[in-house]
Amino acid sequence: MFITFEGIDGSGKSTQARRLAEALRTDHNVVLTREPGGSQGAEEIRRLVLEGDPDRWSAETEILLFTAARRDHLEKTIRPALEAGRIVISDRFADSTRLYQGITRGDLRGQVDALHALMIGREPDLTFIIDIDPAVGLARAFARKGTEERFEEMGEAMQHTMRAGFLALAAEFPTRCVVIDGGRAPEAVAADVLAVAQGRLT
Repeated sequence: MFITFEGIDGSGKSTQARRLAEALRTDHNVVLTREPGGSQGAEEIRRLVLEGDPDRWSAETEILLFTAARRDHLEKTIRPALEAGRIVISDRFADSTRLYQGITRGDLRGQVDALHALMIGREPDLTFIIDIDPAVGLARAFARKGTEERFEEMGEAMQHTMRAGFLALAAEFPTRCVVIDGGRAPEAVAADVLAVAQGRLT
């Protein structure tokens, strides 16, 4: 099974992806990965797109960079693991590109989907959308004090747009998307995530 976690910056999705991987490893062989990244080539591209000036790349260039990273990730990590019968859990996948580059930086969703169909051709089996208030998420993101803050620096208005976009994606893909309230204690969120995942795996 291919499971992804999506949500605005600071939603806690990375924590929940890690918690689910740890919980499932009791009975399953699990690969935990992330995007952009998850393979050597994709990690190199990650540094290009997540660091530096918020206006460093145009949205069109970002779509190409993220798709290149995703293709390498798919070839080197995701597909081999799935073919070996493992569960793959990824912190972000194509839904993030559909929103960050496809919607919030211009009306480019059509280009994102066309490129995805051409070069990736794979959707997750299950996507958890960790939903949280944008102001809370942004505060959490900045509290990390990391170097990968290029998108956070685009401001709270963008995070509101992103949140609405993720909820719209959940409605667009109801068979694979499950919205989880991320504004609670991490343990409560993790319990809900695990229950849904185990239900799909049985």
